[in-house]
Amino acid sequence: MMILAVFRSRSHSLDYVERLHSYGVAADTIPTPKEAKIGCGLCVRFDARLFVRAQAILKTGGYTSFKGFYKMEFMGGKMVVTPYRYYAYP
Repeated sequence: MMILAVFRSRSHSLDYVERLHSYGVAADTIPTPKEAKIGCGLCVRFDARLFVRAQAILKTGGYTSFKGFYKMEFMGGKMVVTPYRYYAYP
């Protein structure tokens, strides 16, 4: 499963992906999928296994245009994008 970090600012998306890279997190920018129904622009995609680290890095950036995290999955050959809620299990 992939996670999308969605921003309303292209420059914040580009800055965040560079910040992730500087901390060793593999990520890339992609056009925000229309299935997200968030509008147009760029978002940052990374593997869900890196979420905790990526979330901590996001907090250091002061990104005022951050819209939220979304999970991107393919079900039955169709892309499904929904808000991502992370739960840590003991």
